[in-house]
Amino acid sequence: MDGVDTPTKSGSLITVHNPVGYPPKVSAKTAAPRLDSLDGKIVYLVDCRFDDSIKLLKQIEGWFADLMPSVETRIISLNNTYQKDDPETWKEIQAKGDGAIFGVGH
Repeated sequence: MDGVDTPTKSGSLITVHNPVGYPPKVSAKTAAPRLDSLDGKIVYLVDCRFDDSIKLLKQIEGWFADLMPSVETRIISLNNTYQKDDPETWKEIQAKGDGAIFGVGH
């Protein structure tokens, strides 16, 4: 529906449009296979540059250091904001990492 015709007090009609627009079509993808264990693995903690996500990731890094010291964590920030694709970062994670946790802030 492009718009809704709404009567005014005077009886004339105005058309009200939805400012949200139309969402893009999304194709479903299967999740990555789970690792049997994180022991000795490298887990990337990805800062998506969303409100305070780096603070969350530093907390997660500390948790791993305290409770799973055999897991190496690497904090990495996207080259841009979370709204843009970052193929360079994805290639690095695929080449050097065993898993990733994405920080999205609050």
